[in-house]
Amino acid sequence: MALIDNNRAKIVLRGFVFSLGVLGALAADLGKTAEQPNILFIFSDDHATQAIGAYGSKINETPNIDRIAADGAVFLNSFCANSICGPSRACILTGKHSHLNGFLRNGNKFDGSQTTFPKLMQQAGYQTSMIGKWHLSTDPTGFDHWEVLPGQGSYYNPDFLQQDGSRKRYEGYCTDLITDLSLTWLKEQRDADKPFMLMCQHKAPHRNWAPHPRHFALYQDEDVPEPATLFDDYSGRSGLLKQNEMTIRDYFYWSHDMKFHGENLFPESFKTGHRNSNYARMTDQQKHVWDAHYEPENRAFIEKMKAGELSEKQIVQWKYQRYIKDYLRCIAAVDDGVGRILDYLDEAGLSDNTIVIYCADQGFYLGEHGWYDKRWMFEESLQMPFIIRWPGVISPETKSTALIQNIDYAPTFLELAGAPVPAEMQGRSLLPVLTGDCEPPSDWRDSIYYAYYENASVHNVPLHDGVRTGRYKLMFYPRTREWNLFDLEKDPQELTSLHDDPNYAPILRALQQRYRDQRSFYDVNSAVIPATRGDEPGWKQRDALLTKRAKQGGDTVRLAFIGDSITHAWEGNGKAVWDRSYGGRDAINLGIGGDRTEHVIWRLTHGNWDTINPQVAVLMIGTNNTGHFMQDPEQVAAGVKRILDILAERSPGTQVVLHSIFPRGRTPFDEKRLNNTAINDRIRLLADGERVHWLDIGNTFLAPDGSLSEDIMPDALHLSEKGYQLWAEALEPKLKELGI
Repeated sequence: MALIDNNRAKIVLRGFVFSLGVLGALAADLGKTAEQPNILFIFSDDHATQAIGAYGSKINETPNIDRIAADGAVFLNSFCANSICGPSRACILTGKHSHLNGFLRNGNKFDGSQTTFPKLMQQAGYQTSMIGKWHLSTDPTGFDHWEVLPGQGSYYNPDFLQQDGSRKRYEGYCTDLITDLSLTWLKEQRDADKPFMLMCQHKAPHRNWAPHPRHFALYQDEDVPEPATLFDDYSGRSGLLKQNEMTIRDYFYWSHDMKFHGENLFPESFKTGHRNSNYARMTDQQKHVWDAHYEPENRAFIEKMKAGELSEKQIVQWKYQRYIKDYLRCIAAVDDGVGRILDYLDEAGLSDNTIVIYCADQGFYLGEHGWYDKRWMFEESLQMPFIIRWPGVISPETKSTALIQNIDYAPTFLELAGAPVPAEMQGRSLLPVLTGDCEPPSDWRDSIYYAYYENASVHNVPLHDGVRTGRYKLMFYPRTREWNLFDLEKDPQELTSLHDDPNYAPILRALQQRYRDQRSFYDVNSAVIPATRGDEPGWKQRDALLTKRAKQGGDTVRLAFIGDSITHAWEGNGKAVWDRSYGGRDAINLGIGGDRTEHVIWRLTHGNWDTINPQVAVLMIGTNNTGHFMQDPEQVAAGVKRILDILAERSPGTQVVLHSIFPRGRTPFDEKRLNNTAINDRIRLLADGERVHWLDIGNTFLAPDGSLSEDIMPDALHLSEKGYQLWAEALEPKLKELGI
């Protein structure tokens, strides 16, 4: 297999090379001019490849999207970097993975000041436009023109945010309106003397799948085929799969998803809550047409339920049919819009010099594994469509197996525009692939890296990451610290993990090395990436308690201890010592057992530090980064530095006592103690003696020979009451020096 980019130096070099020469050489070969091509980027939300004709759909037809494929290429190994709406869009704009562009999960706010490809295309002479779903919480930047949906947007009678800060409501259907606005910009508002980059971005087919009435008749008298894994029992893989909250069986809402009116009549089969907000926005006439379609089906189902005629399996099957038909009807409207824009390009004579791309922000589960939604690294949501037409360059009906990812779009667009690709962009320009019959060149990547960060949120999909090659996929779950390995050639439905199969042991080791290499190559350091443990009830309750304490303490808090279980246990083995030493000093304990640096980063930015501004903070964190993962000392030190940076940003007047990580293990040669020592060597350098004060009291707990006795640390990690007394005594002079 070809290796991923040999080293970052290649990217840096490529980043400073102007691509116009590449286009010029290409144009010379083709006997054409090096005119900058227009780029039309049509983007939908949650459109799975298994619902696109060009990808072999067996459940629907997409004739207009297929027109692009017929004249160009379908990429069979196209993947997202983080399978969720906002993060995927941020990856596209920046050409960087989520951990570097700062938009890790929905609810983050996109930093529009960072480098994005639209800004650089403007500098290269392009006129840029963004119309439709944005979903990045801040206003678009880098666009000459934009009109975007607020948040998720609405299917019926949607509002659009305007560049002057106002909102404008349009009566009609969102998919059609986005197409209308895109055509208006193309026909009337753009500068015809400039090349254009238009991002036409649809809300559809995102949940809750509200179709246009013209498509109600689709599948009206037929059942859509069920996926083979609709009733997956999740055996043979991580037990975390069974904890998810996105099954069709258990997590569809009575009104929001299933389109029933009134009280939930069958709460054992449907979730209660989440009204159908699209219905609430409809005009009376729209509601009349809607009800004429849905109510007969609803009444028939309710009668069967009341009569006890439906088994649990049949109820799931009914839910699937309601879901999949609405989903496919929403896609039909997207396909209509694609056809209208393609027709205009033909009519206006723009087709020959316009690159047309159709893709979506990620894939989606259409009942596979019993699921809807996305997030997991399984194929249905990892894979994203990428269909491209480039007349005169890409041959019609091309199929490409090159491994590509949405971080590649930005450098591709820039190279097409003849603009430099910044070194910070982590993706690779697809130009060598596109101009080489869509075959990957010899130095193309052999694998892609994926990471999902939205832990403890809706659907309860755990944080996980992994790598995918042409044949194999390796997934890692930090919550349980387990690996899953799949052979996609023999097990395309990913039903059995081979991580403990001795026949696959060499492949597991190789992919684990590939995983480590990819994380290093993409500068992934979990120690600095904010992470919640809200999936763990005990942690969630403790975190809420600490935020409540901080709110109650407010400005009266003078001393704050920040850390993990060793800090937390000031309320356990150390309680008597705490009461004697800090009970009358307006102190707060912000320790949670099991936390690593990334969890402290999350807590300090999500409530624990919002209302306090203490005179002194005592920080000791990092031993779990060692204990859980034996994490590289440089990475853990970076996590500690990030915590110090947060404290400086939020409480610049707070003096910080930075403790060395306490010794662990019985002997000086304990591997984990040595890792902590290496971390301490690095974090010591973070102290400046003015705001951050280094305090290494490790020897306080050790015997002269370096051993650690049970009476001080019974488990060779956590302190006894005697240990806490030693800590308090060693810390006291520094606190007095700082005025506490």
